[in-house]
Amino acid sequence: MGYSVKFEDEMKIAKAFGRNLRISPKHAREICRELKDKKLSYAKKYLEEVIEMKRPVPFRRYRKKMGHKRIYKWDTGRYPVKASKRILKLLEEVEANAEYKGLDLDRLRIVHISAYKGLVIPGWIPRAYGRATEFNEYTTNIEVVVEEI
Repeated sequence: MGYSVKFEDEMKIAKAFGRNLRISPKHAREICRELKDKKLSYAKKYLEEVIEMKRPVPFRRYRKKMGHKRIYKWDTGRYPVKASKRILKLLEEVEANAEYKGLDLDRLRIVHISAYKGLVIPGWIPRAYGRATEFNEYTTNIEVVVEEI
């Protein structure tokens, strides 16, 4: 499985790919939307604040019946801690890849980050009268590309 973007100069970028992560695709999408085009150091600090529940992630698409948070220029938000922890780990992995390539860590910017649905792990819940209901677990694929600016 490859990346959804192509770059001409492979020496100035570093990549990381998280496949079939057991996090919510909806939460991952909103976090990735917030982190795109940000510096890597800012993105890591932002996710640490989300994990500590000090700063909410604005939900722009999946926001029905959602409570309001005090967010600059937006009204709804949440604290997706589980997804934030996994994306933070992925950012640390891409930082290690950039360091291995010899890139300057203070000048890294996230040029591409995307989240989309991965494999569906099938499951069932037993119900009354011998019936059963599907209870599937959805996974997420996340790809991150950083560039030295």
